[in-house]
Order: sequence, then C-alpha cells, then structure tokens
Amino acid sequence: MNAARPAEQVLWWLAAIPATMVIIVGFGFPLVQSLVASFTRDGVLTLANYELVYRLYRQDVVYTVLVAAAGLVLTFGIGIPLSGYLRLHHSQTAEFLLKVPLFVPFVVVGHAMRIFLAPRGTLLIFLHALGLVSQDTTLAISEGWLGLSIALAWKHLALVVLLLMGAFRGVGEEYLEAARGFGAGTLRQIWAVMVPMAAPSIGLAVVLSLTSMLASFSIPLMMTKGSGPQMLMIDLYHRYGLHGDFGTASAIGVVSYLLAAGAAYYYLKGVVRQ
Repeated sequence: MNAARPAEQVLWWLAAIPATMVIIVGFGFPLVQSLVASFTRDGVLTLANYELVYRLYRQDVVYTVLVAAAGLVLTFGIGIPLSGYLRLHHSQTAEFLLKVPLFVPFVVVGHAMRIFLAPRGTLLIFLHALGLVSQDTTLAISEGWLGLSIALAWKHLALVVLLLMGAFRGVGEEYLEAARGFGAGTLRQIWAVMVPMAAPSIGLAVVLSLTSMLASFSIPLMMTKGSGPQMLMIDLYHRYGLHGDFGTASAIGVVSYLLAAGAAYYYLKGVVRQ
C-alpha cells in the first residue's frame, strides 16, 4: 500500500498538469501581460493609464459595484428563502422552472429584459391589465441600474438556487426536526438552522455571483443606450475595440480584477479561519 503511494502521487501530478497549463497559459500569462500594459504607454513606464481611468471612468467603477451589489441583494434575498422552502417542501416542477435561466444565454436575457421592462413593455401591459397603473403611465427602469440589477438577478438566480439547494440538503434532518420540536416554522428553520450551517456554500455562491456580475457584458450592452454611467466591461470594450487603447483597457481590466479579487480574498480568509 505504502509502495504504491509515490507512484500514485506522480500520477496525480501528471493528471494536474493539463489543468495547470490551461490556467497558466489561458489566465496567468494574459494577466501578467495586462498588468505590464496597464503601467506602460509608448514603451515608457507610467501611471497615465490609471490617471485616465480615474478621470473618465471612476463613476463607472462605483456604478458597476452598486449594480452588482443590488443584483446580489435581489438574487440572495429571493434565492435563500426560495431554496430553503424547496428544501422543506420538495417540488420537482418548481426546481426545474427555477433552473431554466441556466440554459438561457446572457444576450437573450438582456434582449428579453429590455422588452419586458421597457417604458411601454410587457410588465406595464400586465400592470395595466391588473388595474394597478393608468394608461398614461410609463416605466423608466429598463435602461437604469434597477433594470440591469433585475436582469442580472434573474440570470444568476438559477445558479444560486442550484448551489443553495445542494448545501441545504446537506443539513441533517435531525436538526430540522429538533427545530420543529421547539415550534420553529419554515422561515425560522431556514434562517436559524439552514443558513448558518450552509454559510461556506452561501459565501462561495456570493463570490461566484459577484464576479460574474462584475464581468457582465452582454446584458448591459443590450439594456443601456450608451449614455450615462456604464458597466466596466462596456468601457473596456469601447476603449480597446473602438479606440485601440490597449493600455487604458488593461488598466480597466486590472481594476475589475481587483474588485473581484477583493471578494474572493474575504471568502478565502473566512474559509482559512474555519
């Protein structure tokens, strides 16, 4: 048994080589290249790219963080109670419907939400049919931060529900029965038992959703007019695709990376403490 361990370890190292090379070649090398380019202009080391990012795009940095934060609040404000309820009251149909957004491309979500939330869109027609708004009412949320947050939340809700359902199902039935024995209802079982016991999985879901929302491109591109604050990925695309300014585009990319890395750092710090 012990004689086989060195050979087994060699096989594990060999098996890890392709995945490691993909990370180095596909992520590590472009990251280093972007870092170097962000501090370079015309072959000279400089902070000019970051000065331009601060001057032109600092509002977009704040806007991107706020939209992602609002999307997270919506996603987990709906996802946690919904996943907890489905853990206690199993429904295959509801679970299937909640996972549908996983199979809808981002660009389709952006187009659908633009129509649904338009000033005279589908949502307004429903509200008018229910008698909740007058015929002259218009909605102005499709092109703002609220519409964008709703679209991002809808797209990411399926992944969050999938992760949380797995975590909540890992909570032993004996804990829930004990809580019910003390008179805990559905909400009490979710917030007092399931959420604390599934905290690491919830933290992972938060980090994955936040990084994905910060990197959103298709949905903001479909839902915004091009004026006013923009998500950072739109700025990066315009800076490089339209202006050919690789240095400033790299600086925007580094800022986005730091935003995402900050969330990952706090999550990993919590995991190490545990």
